Amino acid sequence: MAIDKMIFYMKFKTHILLTVALLLVAGVLMGGSGASSADKVKVGEVAPSFTVMTPDGKLSNADLKGKVVLINFFATWCPPCVKELPVLQQQVWEKYKDHNDFVLLVIGREHSVDELRAFAEKRNLDLPFCPDEKREIFNLFASESIPRNYIIDRAGKVVYASKGYSVKEFEIMKEALKKRL
Repeated sequence: MAIDKMIFYMKFKTHILLTVALLLVAGVLMGGSGASSADKVKVGEVAPSFTVMTPDGKLSNADLKGKVVLINFFATWCPPCVKELPVLQQQVWEKYKDHNDFVLLVIGREHSVDELRAFAEKRNLDLPFCPDEKREIFNLFASESIPRNYIIDRAGKVVYASKGYSVKEFEIMKEALKKRL
C-alpha cells in the first residue's frame, strides 16, 4: 500500500511539473511576439484623445496637432523609471525643450501634483511632470508595465512605442525623435 501511494505521488508530481513547464514555454512563445494584450495603442495607430494637466495648464490632443510629442509614463516607485528619468532629462529634454515643435509629457501613473513635485525636488529633476492619479491617461495607452514611451508625430500618429528601459532602446527612441524634429 505504501508503494502504491509513493508511485501515485511521483506520477502526480511529474504531471504537475510537466504542466508548469508547458505553460512557461507557451508564455515565452506568446510573449516574444512584440506587442502584447497590455498594449492598447500600437505603432501606426492614431494616438487616443486625452487631456493632461501640465505644469503650464491643461493640454489636449487638439493642442498638440503639428507638434512631435514624446510621452513617458512612469512611477516614482519603479526602479527602471527612476533610472530612465535623469537620462531623459539630460539627453532629450535639455536638447529639445526650446524646440517649438516638441512637447514632452512625463506622466506619473497614480501620482498627484504634490507627489510629483516632491519627487522632482528630491531627484533634482526639471522635467514637465504631469499627474495621472487614476490612470485615466495611462489606461488609454496600456494596461500594465512601465516605463513606457510613445512618440506621436505631427499628424497625431504613434510612430514609436516602447516599454521598459535599456540604453539600447533609449538610443533607438532618440533616433526616432531626432528623425521627426
